[in-house]
Amino acid sequence: MPSRRTVLAAGAGVTAALALGTEAQAAGPDDKKLRSLVSRMTLEEKVGQLFVMRVYGHSATAPDQADIDANLKEIGVRTAAELIAEYRVGGIIYFSWAHNTRDPHQIADLSNGIQQASLTRPRGLPVLISTDQEHGIVCRVGEPATLFPGAMAIGAGRSRKDARSLGRIAGQELRAIGIRQNYSPVADVNVNPANPVIGVRSFGADPDAVAGLVAAEVAGYQHGRQVAATAKHFPGHGDTAVDSHFGFPVITHTREQWERLDAPPFRAAIAAGIDSIMTAHIMVPALDDSGDPATLSRPILNGILREELGYDGVIVTDSLGMEGVRTKYGDDRVPVLALKAGVDQLLNPPNLDVAWNAVLKAVQSGELTEARLDESILRVLRLKAKLGLFEKPYVSQAGVTRTVGIPAHLAEADRIAERTTTLLVNEGGLLPLPPRKLLVCGADPASPSGTTGPPTGVLATAFTELGFTATALSTGTAPSAATVAKAVAAAGDADAVVVGTYNLNAAQKTLVEQLLATGRPVVAIAVRNPYDVAQLPAVPAYLASYSWTDVELRAAARVIAGAVAPRGRLPVPVQRADDPTRVLYPIGYGLSY
Repeated sequence: MPSRRTVLAAGAGVTAALALGTEAQAAGPDDKKLRSLVSRMTLEEKVGQLFVMRVYGHSATAPDQADIDANLKEIGVRTAAELIAEYRVGGIIYFSWAHNTRDPHQIADLSNGIQQASLTRPRGLPVLISTDQEHGIVCRVGEPATLFPGAMAIGAGRSRKDARSLGRIAGQELRAIGIRQNYSPVADVNVNPANPVIGVRSFGADPDAVAGLVAAEVAGYQHGRQVAATAKHFPGHGDTAVDSHFGFPVITHTREQWERLDAPPFRAAIAAGIDSIMTAHIMVPALDDSGDPATLSRPILNGILREELGYDGVIVTDSLGMEGVRTKYGDDRVPVLALKAGVDQLLNPPNLDVAWNAVLKAVQSGELTEARLDESILRVLRLKAKLGLFEKPYVSQAGVTRTVGIPAHLAEADRIAERTTTLLVNEGGLLPLPPRKLLVCGADPASPSGTTGPPTGVLATAFTELGFTATALSTGTAPSAATVAKAVAAAGDADAVVVGTYNLNAAQKTLVEQLLATGRPVVAIAVRNPYDVAQLPAVPAYLASYSWTDVELRAAARVIAGAVAPRGRLPVPVQRADDPTRVLYPIGYGLSY
């Protein structure tokens, strides 16, 4: 935790910044003043304000040497403060892998350092700090912050009240640490079980249900103007078998299908007053047959999103380092084409210097007008003003302590999780299990940020707290024959086995089948996509937790033990493994006891 000296220094920074009398401080929320502010910016400042960039390190001015080296290699600067001084970026995105998010108090200090670095520059513009805090399997800020079930789990809970509560609490905690733009909720409708990039990040496969939950979460996040929510990924990334991080997906929906399947959640988000919308690096020929990704498509972003849907908020690209936006054009053309298409914020280009200079040269050559840049800058400044960043750009350590990960928030996350666990199979009333000797084994995928340990360990601890004698044995996502044999031997000393499956593959299937052959009762938990159950019809008890984060695994343990009854209902259909055209478990299916 920062020292009292650090806290006092941050407070002094607030006072100093507010006393600067800069043009930005004078601007406030008044649109006329914001326009005047834009008119006095240099072209270089304007270009910088369009970019949202990553930067390595836990501190704005004194990161670790390894992070300084990474910044020099990737960006050509040493620190976040130097990034702002060199490029005048309007936004910075936090990542756990960039070492931005060690703990809430450190994050607050980093946010204050970033704001101070920008506010002491000419015109003193506050920075819009963002992150991907979707909850579930995508979290950049971990414990002790409050972590909630992910979107598909919320879809299984079917409660708009819970979605609003999630957004409200998560928004309060993000605001407390200085993050004011959250790239959530996911508004994609996951109609393709083979989707490798969305899946459980979506609320489900029913467009109307997804729309309702998206709108509710937006209302929660944006309550009191605490955080700008971001609906993603427009025009809809839910029906693809290609990950746009590594390839260029093509969505073959007709215009009628798009209107019926993909559009409703985005319409609902706009109706709820969504502050920002993120583009998708996908091609949708029915919406634009040019072969361009949506991120670079004027017919999609200006024609459909702006004109047809009536959206006038901030449009932010998905990361410009993803392959889906780089397959057709070079990194110097992508940011220029995105701006011509109607984008306002250019997120995380692979080479900032190339992207920044490309936009600058496009204006100097007349390909882009300065007036076009002004449109986007004004939208971004309006959002910063709406969020109060001109008046109160800093956060306090006391606010972190008072808000982040407090018992009331953690208890609400647990209550919500209990309403999401979905029981799909319970032959012979195997569940609930009475306290007994358990073997907890199965897949241990890489932990989402904030998970305290591997799923087997988290589950074993949860069962122990419920009165069981539980032994954890990690078998991984692709167990070898030797690992399977070890698990089978361990099952012989247990009264029952709990096994986690993760996007079931042949090796995991062999593990579960051999555990069943021991004669011990087997309870399986699909810890990611719920479709695993279709491939293991002989398992007597199967649940879906929709993620392997602590909050969802603890809830699954309580359901198995009978401490709470299962209440979740499938938000997606599960097709038969032998005939994908037939539904094994429909949307809304779920057992209880």
